[in-house]
Amino acid sequence: MTLIDAPPYDPRRDNLKRNILIGVGVFIVLAIALGMGGFVLGHGWFFSNLPAEHQVNRFLDALQAKNYPAAYSIYTNGHPDTGYPLQRFTEDWTTMSPVKAPIVSHHIEISKTDGSGTFGTGIIVATHLNQASTCVFIYVNRADHTLTWPAPHEIVYDKCNNLQ
Repeated sequence: MTLIDAPPYDPRRDNLKRNILIGVGVFIVLAIALGMGGFVLGHGWFFSNLPAEHQVNRFLDALQAKNYPAAYSIYTNGHPDTGYPLQRFTEDWTTMSPVKAPIVSHHIEISKTDGSGTFGTGIIVATHLNQASTCVFIYVNRADHTLTWPAPHEIVYDKCNNLQ
């Protein structure tokens, strides 16, 4: 093929190439922004900790409503054979609760991945109970989605001011 036999110019093909390159560039920028945004805002890479935060929020909502069987079900993720009976759970979250009073309000502050691996083996969720100045840390196990209190570690975060 010589220059004289070259195919005619096709502007649609060039427009398609340009649009694909722009689309790939926008996708890469959005993926980076989404990934970093979740980390910077305290919800894990790509907001991967949000399901755990929602689980803790549902748990604390059930405790606020004094619906202890529902809260227990969320705490054990539907596995009541954990050796932790409902009666003991109810005592722990009423008379022996971390705030020493019934839970009337809560606010989730931040969550951090804990353990080994990219997304860790668990998530520590920091929450304020009853508008206290300190946070309570609840651990969510990624494998079986059960909750644990107290968490094995505490998060260093300015809004938590824990003195423990």
